[in-house]
Amino acid sequence: TLLNYVIDRHYPHIKNSKNKSIDLLEIVLDKQIDLVINWMRVGFIHGVMNTDNMSIPCETIDYGPCAFMDVYDPKTVFSSIDQMGRYAYCNQPVITKWNLSRFAECLIPLIDKDQNKSIELATEIINSFEKKYEEKWLNMMRDKLGLFGIEDKDKFLILDLLTWMHQKKLDYTNTFCHLMHSEIEKNENFKDDNFQNWKKRWQERLKINKNSPEKYIKLMKSVNPMVIPRNHKVEEVLSEANKNNTEPLNKLLQILNKPYNEQKDIKEFQTPSSSKEKYQTFCGT
Repeated sequence: TLLNYVIDRHYPHIKNSKNKSIDLLEIVLDKQIDLVINWMRVGFIHGVMNTDNMSIPCETIDYGPCAFMDVYDPKTVFSSIDQMGRYAYCNQPVITKWNLSRFAECLIPLIDKDQNKSIELATEIINSFEKKYEEKWLNMMRDKLGLFGIEDKDKFLILDLLTWMHQKKLDYTNTFCHLMHSEIEKNENFKDDNFQNWKKRWQERLKINKNSPEKYIKLMKSVNPMVIPRNHKVEEVLSEANKNNTEPLNKLLQILNKPYNEQKDIKEFQTPSSSKEKYQTFCGT
C-alpha cells in the first residue's frame, strides 16, 4: 500500500512497470546522487544524515546542524554531536550509499517472491552507486572549472586543485570566484608556483572542445556561487533578530536570494570569518 502510494504521488511514470520496487530504488538512487552532488558543489554540509533524514522524493530535509564550508577541508564537520565525522563533507556520498542500502532492504519482500533473487537485484543497483557518483561528480567539477567535454586527465586536474586548496587552507567558494576573475579577497597563495603551474595546465585544457572565454565563464558563473550563507554572518543576524532587529536578517536573505549574481557592496558577506575558533552547530538550529 505504501509503495503504491509513494509511486502514485512522486513517480507515477513507473506505475505500470514490470517491477515497480526495483525501478523506484534505481530512481531514488539516481536522484539522491544528483542532490548530494549539488551539496558538494556549493560546500554544503547537511550535518545529520540519519536514514530518516533522507527523503524518497530526494529533497534536502531535516538539516538541523547544517552549514556551508569556508576553508576547504574534506573532513569539515560542524555538528556538535558528530564527534567521529560520520557526516563530514567528504563522507556525505558514503553515508548516502549506506542509507540507500537500508532503503533497499525494506523493498526486498516486494522486489521478488524469491528472496535471493530480490537481494541480487537490489545489490546490483546499490553497487552501481560509486560509478554513477564519480561520473556525476567529475561532470559537476568540470562545470565548476568551465571545462567542456571529457578528457582522461580531468580527474587529476580537479584533484590537484582540491589538494592544493586543502594544503593552503583556502576558501572553497572564493577560490572558484578567483578563477572566474572575481577577486573577493587578496590572497598571496595565488602567486604560489604550484598554483601557477596548475593554472597553466587548466588554461591549456580550457582551449579544448571549441571552448572560449565567454563560454567557460558563463558556465562557471552558473554553478559557482558568488556568495554563501557565511556562518559568522548567520550568527550575527540571528543575534540581532533576538534583539527584535530583523533588518540584518532581511538584508542577508535578499543577498542570498541571488547567489550567482554579481551584487554591489556585498564584500562583507563574501569574506570568511577571521575567527580561529571552530564553528559549531546544534540539532534544532
